[in-house]
Amino acid sequence: MTHHLNIPLQGKHGKPILTDVCYTKNNLLKPIIIFCHGYKGFKDWGAWNLMGEAFAKAGYFFIKFNFSHNGGTPEQPIDFPDLEAFGQNNYTKELDDLKSVIDWITNSTDYNTEVNTDNISLIGHSRGGGIVTIKAEEDPRITSVISLAGVSDYASRMSSGDALKQWKTNGVEYVVNGRTKQNMPHYYQFFEDFKAHENRLNIERATSQLKIPHLIIHGDNDSSVKIEEAYNLHQWNPDSKLKIIAGANHVFETSHPWNQDQLSIQLQEVVNTVLDFLK
Repeated sequence: MTHHLNIPLQGKHGKPILTDVCYTKNNLLKPIIIFCHGYKGFKDWGAWNLMGEAFAKAGYFFIKFNFSHNGGTPEQPIDFPDLEAFGQNNYTKELDDLKSVIDWITNSTDYNTEVNTDNISLIGHSRGGGIVTIKAEEDPRITSVISLAGVSDYASRMSSGDALKQWKTNGVEYVVNGRTKQNMPHYYQFFEDFKAHENRLNIERATSQLKIPHLIIHGDNDSSVKIEEAYNLHQWNPDSKLKIIAGANHVFETSHPWNQDQLSIQLQEVVNTVLDFLK
């Protein structure tokens, strides 16, 4: 198993996109899986490393990365030392970052004997589920897309009413990270960027226009993204496949840190479901 970790890619927005690859080096062209973390997430969260190894063992070239403004740094890619960057993040930056990763792997000479650039699947967790769905609809290089505990609507997650007025007045609002106890900022540019690109960022629009294989996976005990959002996605694209994982929470019964040497039963079921789908 070959791992290349924390490869700094240069994107559009002035901060590096730290990227990991995991694969079996054998000079065989492998289908590519690109994984996008979710809100307050990062590529090394919990069991994502083990999940990547499971896909690599199954014959895939697995890529995961930190969004450039997720709050991590090259020196500390885990957690959120750069809260200023976190506050300056938005959905279109994340879409640009994902495009940069796709551009990089499709043009890379380092891995051209290992990757099949005609077979690229995207997996997005939580907020990242919306990002991969939008990108899959607009980028013809993507051959399949998987929403993993994915959201179905960004607009509903925006402040409104008096809270929105206060956000505009203050220029910033804060969310507490329950694990790190940090007050994490969202600058008002987040809302402005969303409104400026509202049609592009409409997950229902993107989902209903997908022309490629589409898998939706959700836990029946997810308290962060309600299971109804998975049903919405499936309704908007009746050709999609929907898999409900019994007894699974938002992170499929894993946690951070994840000190076990195997996946949870629920996350292993996710991996098996994705592999069956991609075959």
